[in-house]
Amino acid sequence: MALDLSRFQSQGVETCFHDRHIGAQIYAGLNGSNWRLADYQARGGYKALRKILGVDGGEAMTTDQVVAEVKNSGLRGRGGAGFPTGLKWSFMPRALPVQKYLVCNSDEGEPGTCKDRDILMFNPHIVIEGMIIAAYAMGITVGYNYIHGEIFEVYERFEAALEEARAAGLLGNNILGSNFSFQLHAHHGFGAYICGEETALLESVEGKKGQPRFKPPFPASFGLYGRPTTINNTETFAAVPWIIRNGGQAYLECGKPNNGGTKIFSMVGDVEQPGNYEVPMGTPFATLLELAGGVKGGKKLKAVIPGGSSSPVLPAAVMMECTMDYDSISKAGSMLGSGAVIVMDETRCMVKSLERLSYFYAHESCGQCTPCREGTGWLHRLVQRLEHGQGRADDLALLDNVAENIMGRTICALGDAAAMPVRGMLKHFRDEFVHHVEHKTCTVAPYV
Repeated sequence: MALDLSRFQSQGVETCFHDRHIGAQIYAGLNGSNWRLADYQARGGYKALRKILGVDGGEAMTTDQVVAEVKNSGLRGRGGAGFPTGLKWSFMPRALPVQKYLVCNSDEGEPGTCKDRDILMFNPHIVIEGMIIAAYAMGITVGYNYIHGEIFEVYERFEAALEEARAAGLLGNNILGSNFSFQLHAHHGFGAYICGEETALLESVEGKKGQPRFKPPFPASFGLYGRPTTINNTETFAAVPWIIRNGGQAYLECGKPNNGGTKIFSMVGDVEQPGNYEVPMGTPFATLLELAGGVKGGKKLKAVIPGGSSSPVLPAAVMMECTMDYDSISKAGSMLGSGAVIVMDETRCMVKSLERLSYFYAHESCGQCTPCREGTGWLHRLVQRLEHGQGRADDLALLDNVAENIMGRTICALGDAAAMPVRGMLKHFRDEFVHHVEHKTCTVAPYV
Protein backbone atom coordinates (compact mmCIF):
# COMPACT_ATOMS: atom_id res chain seq x y z
CA MET A 1 0.00 0.00 0.00
CA ALA A 2 1.41 3.39 -0.91
CA LEU A 3 2.41 5.61 1.99
CA ASP A 4 0.50 8.86 2.41
CA LEU A 5 3.32 11.40 2.47
CA SER A 6 0.99 14.06 3.84
CA ARG A 7 1.18 12.27 7.19
CA PHE A 8 4.81 13.31 7.55
CA GLN A 9 5.74 16.62 9.10
CA SER A 10 9.13 18.25 8.98
CA GLN A 11 10.34 19.01 12.50
CA GLY A 12 13.63 20.61 11.52
CA VAL A 13 16.31 20.98 8.89
CA GLU A 14 16.91 17.74 6.99
CA THR A 15 14.61 15.86 9.36
CA CYS A 16 11.18 14.35 8.89
CA PHE A 17 9.23 12.40 11.50
CA HIS A 18 5.92 10.59 11.45
CA ASP A 19 3.32 12.68 13.25
CA ARG A 20 1.82 10.02 15.51
CA HIS A 21 4.56 8.15 17.29
CA ILE A 22 7.85 8.56 19.09
CA GLY A 23 9.53 10.90 16.64
CA ALA A 24 6.69 13.41 16.51
CA GLN A 25 8.27 15.54 19.22
CA ILE A 26 11.88 14.40 19.13
CA TYR A 27 12.90 17.51 17.24
CA ALA A 28 10.67 19.89 19.11
CA GLY A 29 13.75 21.35 20.77
CA LEU A 30 15.59 22.24 17.57
CA ASN A 31 14.62 25.89 17.65
CA GLY A 32 14.70 26.51 21.39
CA SER A 33 14.45 24.85 24.77
CA ASN A 34 11.37 22.73 24.08
CA TRP A 35 13.14 19.63 25.36
CA ARG A 36 12.40 20.65 28.93
CA LEU A 37 9.94 18.95 31.27
CA ALA A 38 7.18 21.58 30.98
CA ASP A 39 7.19 21.34 27.19
CA TYR A 40 7.20 17.54 27.27
CA GLN A 41 4.25 17.52 29.66
CA ALA A 42 2.39 19.97 27.44
CA ARG A 43 2.72 17.41 24.65
CA GLY A 44 1.27 14.63 26.84
CA GLY A 45 4.49 13.59 28.50
CA TYR A 46 4.34 11.42 31.62
CA LYS A 47 0.64 10.67 31.08
CA ALA A 48 1.59 7.04 30.46
CA LEU A 49 3.45 6.95 33.79
CA ARG A 50 0.47 8.46 35.58
CA LYS A 51 -1.74 5.88 33.90
CA ILE A 52 0.20 2.84 35.07
CA LEU A 53 0.48 4.24 38.62
CA GLY A 54 -3.19 5.18 38.75
CA VAL A 55 -2.43 8.59 40.26
CA ASP A 56 -5.16 10.46 38.34
CA GLY A 57 -8.04 8.53 39.86
CA GLY A 58 -7.87 5.54 37.56
CA GLU A 59 -6.90 2.03 38.56
CA ALA A 60 -3.19 1.28 38.51
CA MET A 61 -2.01 -1.22 35.94
CA THR A 62 -0.42 -4.41 37.17
CA THR A 63 3.09 -5.27 36.10
CA ASP A 64 1.70 -8.15 34.05
CA GLN A 65 -0.64 -5.78 32.23
CA VAL A 66 2.21 -3.47 31.28
CA VAL A 67 4.33 -6.33 29.97
CA ALA A 68 1.34 -7.73 28.05
CA GLU A 69 0.70 -4.35 26.41
CA VAL A 70 4.30 -4.17 25.20
CA LYS A 71 4.09 -7.74 23.93
CA ASN A 72 0.88 -6.90 22.04
CA SER A 73 2.58 -3.93 20.38
CA GLY A 74 5.02 -6.12 18.48
CA LEU A 75 7.82 -3.76 19.55
CA ARG A 76 11.21 -5.25 18.76
CA GLY A 77 14.55 -4.01 20.04
CA ARG A 78 15.63 -0.99 18.01
CA GLY A 79 19.33 -1.39 18.73
CA GLY A 80 20.00 -3.96 16.03
CA ALA A 81 19.08 -7.44 17.25
CA GLY A 82 15.33 -6.94 16.88
CA PHE A 83 14.45 -9.17 19.86
CA PRO A 84 10.81 -8.83 21.03
CA THR A 85 10.83 -6.28 23.84
CA GLY A 86 7.89 -7.61 25.84
CA LEU A 87 9.34 -11.10 25.76
CA LYS A 88 12.68 -9.79 27.06
CA TRP A 89 10.91 -8.01 29.90
CA SER A 90 9.14 -11.24 30.86
CA PHE A 91 12.53 -12.89 31.47
CA MET A 92 13.20 -10.67 34.47
CA PRO A 93 12.69 -12.70 37.70
CA ARG A 94 10.47 -10.09 39.36
CA ALA A 95 9.81 -12.15 42.48
CA LEU A 96 13.49 -12.72 43.22
CA PRO A 97 14.31 -10.72 46.40
CA VAL A 98 17.58 -9.20 45.12
CA GLN A 99 18.61 -5.91 43.57
CA LYS A 100 17.67 -5.78 39.89
CA TYR A 101 18.89 -3.30 37.28
CA LEU A 102 17.60 -1.59 34.15
CA VAL A 103 20.09 -0.31 31.56
CA CYS A 104 19.57 1.86 28.50
CA ASN A 105 22.13 1.29 25.77
CA SER A 106 22.82 4.75 24.33
CA ASP A 107 26.34 3.84 23.22
CA GLU A 108 25.59 4.69 19.61
CA GLY A 109 28.84 4.07 17.74
CA GLU A 110 27.79 2.27 14.56
CA PRO A 111 29.04 4.26 11.54
CA GLY A 112 26.15 6.06 9.90
CA THR A 113 23.84 5.87 12.92
CA CYS A 114 22.74 9.10 14.60
CA LYS A 115 19.16 8.56 15.82
CA ASP A 116 19.64 7.82 19.53
CA ARG A 117 21.71 10.90 20.24
CA ASP A 118 19.00 13.05 18.68
CA ILE A 119 16.29 11.45 20.79
CA LEU A 120 18.34 12.16 23.91
CA MET A 121 19.24 15.68 22.81
CA PHE A 122 15.84 16.90 21.70
CA ASN A 123 13.41 14.81 23.76
CA PRO A 124 15.24 13.23 26.72
CA HIS A 125 12.13 12.91 28.89
CA ILE A 126 10.54 10.40 26.52
CA VAL A 127 13.43 8.03 27.29
CA ILE A 128 13.21 8.72 31.02
CA GLU A 129 9.48 8.01 31.05
CA GLY A 130 9.97 4.84 29.03
CA MET A 131 12.62 3.61 31.44
CA ILE A 132 10.45 4.33 34.50
CA ILE A 133 7.58 2.36 32.95
CA ALA A 134 9.92 -0.52 32.13
CA ALA A 135 11.30 -0.51 35.66
CA TYR A 136 7.78 -0.62 37.08
CA ALA A 137 6.87 -3.54 34.82
CA MET A 138 9.88 -5.58 35.95
CA GLY A 139 10.08 -4.63 39.62
CA ILE A 140 13.38 -2.75 39.18
CA THR A 141 14.46 0.11 41.43
CA VAL A 142 17.79 1.25 39.91
CA GLY A 143 18.66 2.11 36.31
CA TYR A 144 21.50 3.52 34.20
CA ASN A 145 21.65 5.18 30.81
CA TYR A 146 25.06 4.48 29.21
CA ILE A 147 25.74 7.35 26.80
CA HIS A 148 28.38 7.22 24.06
CA GLY A 149 31.58 9.00 24.98
CA GLU A 150 31.90 11.22 21.92
CA ILE A 151 28.63 13.10 22.49
CA PHE A 152 29.27 14.78 25.83
CA GLU A 153 26.73 17.54 25.18
CA VAL A 154 24.04 14.84 24.97
CA TYR A 155 25.16 13.47 28.32
CA GLU A 156 24.87 16.95 29.85
CA ARG A 157 21.39 17.41 28.35
CA PHE A 158 20.22 14.08 29.75
CA GLU A 159 21.61 14.94 33.20
CA ALA A 160 19.65 18.19 33.13
CA ALA A 161 16.47 16.30 32.23
CA LEU A 162 17.08 13.86 35.10
CA GLU A 163 17.34 16.75 37.54
CA GLU A 164 14.02 18.15 36.27
CA ALA A 165 12.33 14.79 36.67
CA ARG A 166 13.67 14.32 40.20
CA ALA A 167 12.56 17.81 41.25
CA ALA A 168 9.06 17.10 39.94
CA GLY A 169 8.73 13.85 41.87
CA LEU A 170 8.87 11.76 38.71
CA LEU A 171 12.06 10.00 39.79
CA GLY A 172 13.27 8.84 43.17
CA ASN A 173 11.33 7.55 46.14
CA ASN A 174 7.54 7.14 46.01
CA ILE A 175 7.11 8.47 42.49
CA LEU A 176 4.06 10.75 42.21
CA GLY A 177 2.99 9.69 45.70
CA SER A 178 2.84 6.00 44.82
CA ASN A 179 4.66 3.15 46.54
CA PHE A 180 6.95 2.72 43.53
CA SER A 181 10.52 4.02 43.68
CA PHE A 182 13.12 4.18 40.92
CA GLN A 183 16.55 5.80 40.79
CA LEU A 184 17.97 6.59 37.34
CA HIS A 185 21.54 7.67 36.60
CA ALA A 186 23.47 8.69 33.49
CA HIS A 187 26.80 6.99 32.84
CA HIS A 188 29.26 8.50 30.38
CA GLY A 189 31.34 6.16 28.23
CA PHE A 190 34.56 7.05 26.42
CA GLY A 191 33.80 6.33 22.79
CA ALA A 192 34.67 2.63 22.52
CA TYR A 193 32.52 0.99 19.84
CA ILE A 194 32.78 -2.38 21.61
CA CYS A 195 30.82 -0.97 24.57
CA GLY A 196 27.73 -1.01 22.39
CA GLU A 197 27.78 -4.77 22.99
CA GLU A 198 25.58 -5.20 26.04
CA THR A 199 27.92 -7.21 28.25
CA ALA A 200 30.94 -5.02 27.42
CA LEU A 201 28.71 -2.09 28.39
CA LEU A 202 28.01 -3.72 31.76
CA GLU A 203 31.73 -4.27 32.33
CA SER A 204 32.32 -0.58 31.60
CA VAL A 205 29.60 0.56 34.02
CA GLU A 206 31.28 -1.58 36.68
CA GLY A 207 34.52 0.34 36.10
CA LYS A 208 36.32 -2.41 34.23
CA LYS A 209 37.74 -2.65 30.72
CA GLY A 210 34.89 -2.80 28.23
CA GLN A 211 35.20 -6.36 26.97
CA PRO A 212 32.31 -8.71 26.19
CA ARG A 213 31.42 -11.55 28.54
CA PHE A 214 30.77 -15.14 27.63
CA LYS A 215 27.06 -16.00 27.36
CA PRO A 216 25.47 -17.82 29.09
CA PRO A 217 24.88 -16.63 31.71
CA PHE A 218 22.73 -13.94 30.14
CA PRO A 219 22.15 -10.51 31.71
CA ALA A 220 18.59 -11.40 32.72
CA SER A 221 20.08 -13.75 35.31
CA PHE A 222 23.64 -12.42 35.75
CA GLY A 223 24.02 -8.85 34.59
CA LEU A 224 25.22 -5.65 36.22
CA TYR A 225 27.15 -6.44 39.41
CA GLY A 226 26.10 -10.04 38.96
CA ARG A 227 22.41 -9.21 39.40
CA PRO A 228 19.41 -9.67 37.06
CA THR A 229 19.52 -6.93 34.42
CA THR A 230 17.44 -5.89 31.42
CA ILE A 231 19.08 -3.87 28.65
CA ASN A 232 17.22 -2.06 25.88
CA ASN A 233 18.14 0.52 23.27
CA THR A 234 17.30 4.23 23.52
CA GLU A 235 14.73 4.15 20.73
CA THR A 236 13.09 1.08 22.27
CA PHE A 237 12.45 2.87 25.56
CA ALA A 238 11.26 5.95 23.66
CA ALA A 239 8.48 3.91 22.06
CA VAL A 240 7.02 2.70 25.37
CA PRO A 241 5.07 5.81 26.55
CA TRP A 242 3.05 5.96 23.31
CA ILE A 243 2.29 2.25 23.55
CA ILE A 244 0.97 2.60 27.11
CA ARG A 245 -1.10 5.69 26.31
CA ASN A 246 -2.66 4.37 23.11
CA GLY A 247 -2.48 0.60 23.42
CA GLY A 248 -0.23 -2.05 21.99
CA GLN A 249 -2.67 -2.95 19.24
CA ALA A 250 -2.67 0.61 17.87
CA TYR A 251 1.12 0.58 17.77
CA LEU A 252 1.18 -2.80 16.05
CA GLU A 253 -1.28 -1.67 13.40
CA CYS A 254 0.98 1.21 12.41
CA GLY A 255 3.55 -1.30 11.17
CA LYS A 256 3.02 -4.82 9.94
CA PRO A 257 2.78 -8.29 11.54
CA ASN A 258 5.92 -9.15 13.53
CA ASN A 259 7.17 -5.63 12.84
CA GLY A 260 5.01 -3.34 14.93
CA GLY A 261 5.09 0.42 15.07
CA THR A 262 7.47 2.92 13.57
CA LYS A 263 11.23 2.97 13.13
CA ILE A 264 13.71 5.84 12.91
CA PHE A 265 16.18 5.49 10.06
CA SER A 266 19.34 7.54 9.75
CA MET A 267 19.50 8.29 6.03
CA VAL A 268 23.16 9.04 5.29
CA GLY A 269 25.58 8.96 2.39
CA ASP A 270 24.62 10.03 -1.10
CA VAL A 271 21.18 11.52 -0.45
CA GLU A 272 20.01 15.10 -0.90
CA GLN A 273 18.71 15.49 2.66
CA PRO A 274 20.63 13.33 5.15
CA GLY A 275 18.93 13.03 8.53
CA ASN A 276 16.68 10.97 10.74
CA TYR A 277 13.33 9.84 9.36
CA GLU A 278 10.64 8.02 11.30
CA VAL A 279 8.32 5.88 9.17
CA PRO A 280 5.98 2.95 9.82
CA MET A 281 7.70 -0.43 9.75
CA GLY A 282 7.17 -1.95 6.33
CA THR A 283 7.52 1.34 4.44
CA PRO A 284 9.03 0.70 0.98
CA PHE A 285 12.67 1.71 0.72
CA ALA A 286 11.79 3.72 -2.38
CA THR A 287 9.49 5.87 -0.25
CA LEU A 288 12.15 6.40 2.39
CA LEU A 289 14.63 7.41 -0.29
CA GLU A 290 12.08 9.87 -1.66
CA LEU A 291 11.62 11.42 1.79
CA ALA A 292 15.39 12.00 1.91
CA GLY A 293 15.24 13.84 -1.40
CA GLY A 294 16.49 11.01 -3.58
CA VAL A 295 20.05 10.23 -4.60
CA LYS A 296 22.29 13.28 -4.37
CA GLY A 297 22.94 15.18 -7.57
CA GLY A 298 20.49 13.08 -9.56
CA LYS A 299 22.98 10.24 -9.84
CA LYS A 300 22.00 6.59 -10.09
CA LEU A 301 21.65 4.45 -7.00
CA LYS A 302 24.33 1.78 -6.89
CA ALA A 303 24.08 0.11 -3.49
CA VAL A 304 22.69 0.45 0.01
CA ILE A 305 23.95 -0.74 3.37
CA PRO A 306 20.54 -0.97 5.08
CA GLY A 307 21.34 -1.43 8.76
CA GLY A 308 24.59 0.30 9.66
CA SER A 309 28.09 -0.55 8.55
CA SER A 310 28.01 -4.08 9.98
CA SER A 311 25.16 -5.24 7.72
CA PRO A 312 25.83 -6.74 4.28
CA VAL A 313 25.49 -4.38 1.33
CA LEU A 314 22.61 -4.83 -1.13
CA PRO A 315 22.65 -3.72 -4.79
CA ALA A 316 20.18 -1.07 -5.92
CA ALA A 317 17.87 -3.45 -7.78
CA VAL A 318 17.44 -5.64 -4.70
CA MET A 319 17.04 -2.76 -2.29
CA MET A 320 14.37 -1.02 -4.36
CA GLU A 321 12.19 -4.10 -3.95
CA CYS A 322 12.56 -4.14 -0.14
CA THR A 323 10.35 -2.76 2.57
CA MET A 324 11.96 -1.37 5.69
CA ASP A 325 11.32 -4.07 8.26
CA TYR A 326 13.24 -6.92 9.84
CA ASP A 327 11.74 -9.70 7.75
CA SER A 328 12.04 -8.08 4.31
CA ILE A 329 15.64 -6.97 4.76
CA SER A 330 16.59 -10.37 6.20
CA LYS A 331 14.99 -12.15 3.25
CA ALA A 332 17.03 -9.95 0.89
CA GLY A 333 20.24 -11.10 2.61
CA SER A 334 21.03 -8.28 5.00
CA MET A 335 19.85 -6.86 8.36
CA LEU A 336 17.84 -3.89 9.56
CA GLY A 337 20.47 -3.52 12.28
CA SER A 338 20.97 -0.15 13.92
CA GLY A 339 18.76 1.71 11.45
CA ALA A 340 21.52 3.51 9.55
CA VAL A 341 20.77 3.45 5.82
CA ILE A 342 24.01 4.18 3.98
CA VAL A 343 23.16 5.16 0.39
CA MET A 344 25.87 4.81 -2.27
CA ASP A 345 25.65 6.27 -5.75
CA GLU A 346 27.21 5.13 -9.02
CA THR A 347 30.50 6.94 -8.33
CA ARG A 348 31.35 4.84 -5.28
CA CYS A 349 34.11 2.24 -5.50
CA MET A 350 33.16 -0.80 -3.46
CA VAL A 351 36.78 -1.70 -2.77
CA LYS A 352 37.53 1.77 -1.41
CA SER A 353 34.35 1.69 0.67
CA LEU A 354 35.25 -1.70 2.12
CA GLU A 355 38.75 -0.47 2.92
CA ARG A 356 37.27 2.25 5.11
CA LEU A 357 34.86 -0.12 6.82
CA SER A 358 37.47 -2.80 7.47
CA TYR A 359 39.82 -0.21 8.98
CA PHE A 360 37.10 0.79 11.43
CA TYR A 361 36.53 -2.75 12.68
CA ALA A 362 40.24 -3.50 12.95
CA HIS A 363 40.65 -0.33 14.98
CA GLU A 364 37.67 -1.03 17.28
CA SER A 365 38.33 -4.70 18.06
CA CYS A 366 38.91 -5.09 21.79
CA GLY A 367 41.48 -7.82 21.13
CA GLN A 368 39.96 -10.40 23.45
CA CYS A 369 39.29 -13.04 20.77
CA THR A 370 42.06 -14.20 18.44
CA PRO A 371 39.87 -14.53 15.31
CA CYS A 372 38.73 -10.93 15.70
CA ARG A 373 42.00 -9.43 16.96
CA GLU A 374 44.05 -10.96 14.16
CA GLY A 375 41.36 -11.45 11.53
CA THR A 376 40.04 -7.89 11.38
CA GLY A 377 43.57 -6.56 10.83
CA TRP A 378 44.17 -9.18 8.18
CA LEU A 379 40.97 -8.21 6.37
CA HIS A 380 41.95 -4.56 6.37
CA ARG A 381 45.44 -5.23 5.06
CA LEU A 382 44.10 -7.42 2.26
CA VAL A 383 41.52 -4.84 1.14
CA GLN A 384 44.06 -2.04 1.47
CA ARG A 385 46.41 -4.01 -0.77
CA LEU A 386 43.69 -4.41 -3.38
CA GLU A 387 42.74 -0.74 -3.27
CA HIS A 388 46.32 0.41 -3.73
CA GLY A 389 47.00 -1.70 -6.81
CA GLN A 390 48.97 -4.44 -5.08
CA GLY A 391 46.34 -7.17 -5.14
CA ARG A 392 47.16 -10.73 -6.12
CA ALA A 393 45.06 -13.32 -7.93
CA ASP A 394 44.42 -15.37 -4.79
CA ASP A 395 43.47 -12.40 -2.59
CA LEU A 396 39.73 -12.71 -3.16
CA ALA A 397 39.70 -16.34 -2.09
CA LEU A 398 41.81 -15.39 0.90
CA LEU A 399 39.39 -12.59 1.83
CA ASP A 400 36.52 -15.05 1.69
CA ASN A 401 38.44 -17.54 3.78
CA VAL A 402 39.46 -15.08 6.49
CA ALA A 403 35.91 -13.70 6.77
CA GLU A 404 34.48 -17.20 7.00
CA ASN A 405 36.91 -18.11 9.77
CA ILE A 406 35.95 -15.05 11.81
CA MET A 407 32.18 -15.58 11.53
CA GLY A 408 30.70 -17.24 14.60
CA ARG A 409 34.04 -17.74 16.33
CA THR A 410 34.13 -14.76 18.69
CA ILE A 411 32.60 -13.98 22.07
CA CYS A 412 30.58 -11.06 20.70
CA ALA A 413 29.33 -10.05 17.27
CA LEU A 414 32.09 -7.57 16.38
CA GLY A 415 33.93 -10.27 14.45
CA ASP A 416 30.75 -11.02 12.50
CA ALA A 417 30.25 -7.27 11.98
CA ALA A 418 33.67 -7.08 10.31
CA ALA A 419 33.16 -10.21 8.22
CA MET A 420 29.65 -9.57 6.90
CA PRO A 421 30.48 -6.42 4.91
CA VAL A 422 33.36 -8.31 3.25
CA ARG A 423 31.15 -11.23 2.27
CA GLY A 424 28.38 -8.91 1.08
CA MET A 425 30.72 -6.87 -1.11
CA LEU A 426 32.30 -9.96 -2.64
CA LYS A 427 28.89 -11.51 -3.28
CA HIS A 428 27.33 -8.56 -5.08
CA PHE A 429 30.31 -6.59 -6.44
CA ARG A 430 32.98 -9.21 -7.03
CA ASP A 431 33.68 -7.85 -10.51
CA GLU A 432 35.06 -4.63 -9.00
CA PHE A 433 37.46 -6.59 -6.83
CA VAL A 434 38.55 -8.66 -9.83
CA HIS A 435 39.12 -5.42 -11.77
CA HIS A 436 41.37 -4.13 -9.00
CA VAL A 437 43.43 -7.32 -9.16
CA GLU A 438 43.72 -7.34 -12.94
CA HIS A 439 43.98 -3.61 -13.71
CA LYS A 440 45.31 -2.18 -10.41
CA THR A 441 42.73 0.58 -10.46
CA CYS A 442 39.10 1.37 -9.66
CA THR A 443 36.25 0.86 -12.09
CA VAL A 444 34.98 4.37 -11.25
CA ALA A 445 36.71 7.74 -10.96
CA PRO A 446 38.55 8.19 -7.64
CA TYR A 447 36.68 10.09 -4.96
CA VAL A 448 37.46 11.46 -1.53
